[in-house]
Amino acid sequence: MNKVNINSDVQLKERLVAINRVTKVTKGGRTFTFAAIVVVGDGNGVIGWGLGKAGEVTAAIAKGTEAAKKNLVKVPVLKGTIPHEIEVAYGGAKVFLKPAAPGTGMVAGGAMRAVLESAGVTDVLAKSKGSSNPHNLVKATIKALSEVRDAYTVAGVRGISMQKVFRG
Repeated sequence: MNKVNINSDVQLKERLVAINRVTKVTKGGRTFTFAAIVVVGDGNGVIGWGLGKAGEVTAAIAKGTEAAKKNLVKVPVLKGTIPHEIEVAYGGAKVFLKPAAPGTGMVAGGAMRAVLESAGVTDVLAKSKGSSNPHNLVKATIKALSEVRDAYTVAGVRGISMQKVFRG
């Protein structure tokens, strides 16, 4: 994973993925708390997620946003899509991401769509298999995006200069 430190000039957009109301029953009555999953991204390959829990929805979202800013990762986005297809599982959720031609758009649903839009991916085919739990879907999608490698990274690992590749 390529961890990223943010600075003040980066504009991160937050997206609310899901809110869960949790009820605790005591002898004094019911207590409601809220858990919010938030995804933040700059639309240019930097993405992070966070979970915030609080007694009010707005406070939970704020906590989730702060948590998301603490675990940002850099993912390769080439011409609005990902470099290659990948399948990753996290818990019971499995996600499959496949690059798409320009103009295809984003074929993804729910939690995956929020993560991919925040990362700046515009053309991709995505399928979620197994669990539809938003917690695990967000984690699986970010895990998949962080495991994707572009050609420059692979060439560097292999000790090949990309200038040699393009010259032939």
